[in-house]
Amino acid sequence: VQLQASGGGLVQSGGSLTLSCTASGGTFSDYAVGWFRQAPGKEREFVAAISWNPGMTRYSDSVEGRFAVSRDNGKNTGYLQMNSLAPEDTAVYYCAAGPVIVPSPDVYAWWGQGTLVTVSS
Repeated sequence: VQLQASGGGLVQSGGSLTLSCTASGGTFSDYAVGWFRQAPGKEREFVAAISWNPGMTRYSDSVEGRFAVSRDNGKNTGYLQMNSLAPEDTAVYYCAAGPVIVPSPDVYAWWGQGTLVTVSS
């Protein structure tokens, strides 16, 4: 499975962005989709994930209530809607595909290249 993340950019604090993760080369609907981020000088951290059938989602405490993860299996695309963005959300955001929705990046076998989100204060 090849993943392509897109939608990053520069946004002011309090603003919103929607990231997309488009899959090819496999059966997208077979996999959970996870979103991770990595800020400069920090380790990659879990953000959110959604199960293969969009019934189950999971969020980190830092984004719960502000971010929403979704997917459209017909379009082979996952989404991360980010609202009320703050400067501490600045990071490279990655999407990944794996068997289950868990916070550990080790479980996800396929990764997109990352898209940069910069939130200005």
